[in-house]
Amino acid sequence: MTTIEAPKGAARRNTVGRAAALVLAALLAPQVARAQDKGTLNPQPLPPLARPDDPATPAKELFGRKSAPANLQTRTIGFYSKGCLAGAVALPINGTTWQVMRLSRNRNWGHPNLVQFLERLAAQAPKTGWHGLLVGDMSQPRGGPMLTGHASHQVGLDADIWFERQPGARRAPADRENPRLRSLVRAADDGIDGEVFSQAHVALLKTAAEMPHVDRIFVNKWIKQRLCQTVGSDRHWLNKLVVWVGHDEHFHVRLYCPPGNPQCQPQAGYYADDGCGEPLDIWFTRPPVKLPPPDAPQKPYRPKLPAACTGVLNAP
Repeated sequence: MTTIEAPKGAARRNTVGRAAALVLAALLAPQVARAQDKGTLNPQPLPPLARPDDPATPAKELFGRKSAPANLQTRTIGFYSKGCLAGAVALPINGTTWQVMRLSRNRNWGHPNLVQFLERLAAQAPKTGWHGLLVGDMSQPRGGPMLTGHASHQVGLDADIWFERQPGARRAPADRENPRLRSLVRAADDGIDGEVFSQAHVALLKTAAEMPHVDRIFVNKWIKQRLCQTVGSDRHWLNKLVVWVGHDEHFHVRLYCPPGNPQCQPQAGYYADDGCGEPLDIWFTRPPVKLPPPDAPQKPYRPKLPAACTGVLNAP
């Protein structure tokens, strides 16, 4: 597993126009991946690697075979798309107001701050008209690169929450692995689907954006545009909603690096206002990033991880 020390630094928030979107694209370009792969009712253990100690072995093959967290002090190491997680904790798969989906993926792990955030958001959700969260991917037991789907979600500070509400009773196993995911955007990608989008979506996003520890929330450009057009004077929370490709069936919450985690690399700041001007417009005029076609071959993503991730990987 090739390693390199992660740079250190502090996030700085500044006012920018077009440069904000371009800088954001440069920071996140490796993360253009289709995150919502199907689950399975019959997960099979991965075969052992013939040469696990070979430096050429992709880190995703090593981290993807770890089914339990590292028995170490909890800390996040590296960047959101180039790092790992020690001492992870699991979000219980069933809560009073949430369900973890696609259990076969074993990606309901995170830093305690992330687990607490999800539990608190789930507790607040019914007050907004949102009766139960469906929680998608968080991180693997030791973080790190994933075999499929995301390029980020590596340090236990990212979580996907679907724009579908929990319909009362617990979902059946098959429905948890391969549920119906309705997009808030019309199939022609020409605007919001008014038959799906509701004020409950707005209230849930606002509640999430106003919670402690939230760095940003990734949403589709059409969702951000609709909110910019319809939210009234209480719009400070729109600052947290950052446009990224996809994110029409779910939103992606990213937390700040936790205090006392010096090896966690923060993400650079973005616009200081509500982001409803040029940083949004550029996604409609000259989008800095586009999703590849579903059948397009994916370029292998092999991030250089911090040296400390070797200790996380090899810990009991």
